Amino acid sequence: MSASDDAPRPLVDQSVLDRLLEELEEDEGYCRVFVDNFIECLPERIDRLRLALTTGDLDGSVDAVLSLKTSSQMVGAERLAGLALDLEAAIRTDARTSDAAVVLPRLAATFLRPINLCSELTTHRLQAQCSLGASR
Repeated sequence: MSASDDAPRPLVDQSVLDRLLEELEEDEGYCRVFVDNFIECLPERIDRLRLALTTGDLDGSVDAVLSLKTSSQMVGAERLAGLALDLEAAIRTDARTSDAAVVLPRLAATFLRPINLCSELTTHRLQAQCSLGASR
């Protein structure tokens, strides 16, 4: 593992937002709608994850964490995507080899607080970066 692997991921990778803007044919309105949709759906995604983990629902947990990870990656929410990736790995190793009804609530206790905090920080950063982008 290199020293750069130990560095925390950025909350938001601006290059992903720039690429999204480019893919949407430089229409900042579409980009803003895409980011706003991510922000609007984020609490629901996290709530689905919380419910699946705390009830020991293995399939629901995998589905919810993949939704969170993928949507985060699409808007450049790197730190949040990293937390989801770590949780996904834990679900796939721990819950598939042990009793999901025991393991998943433990994973909820470990991961949900950092995910919630990171989602709040990410939301604020995305809103700020999109506001800055709109003034360019």
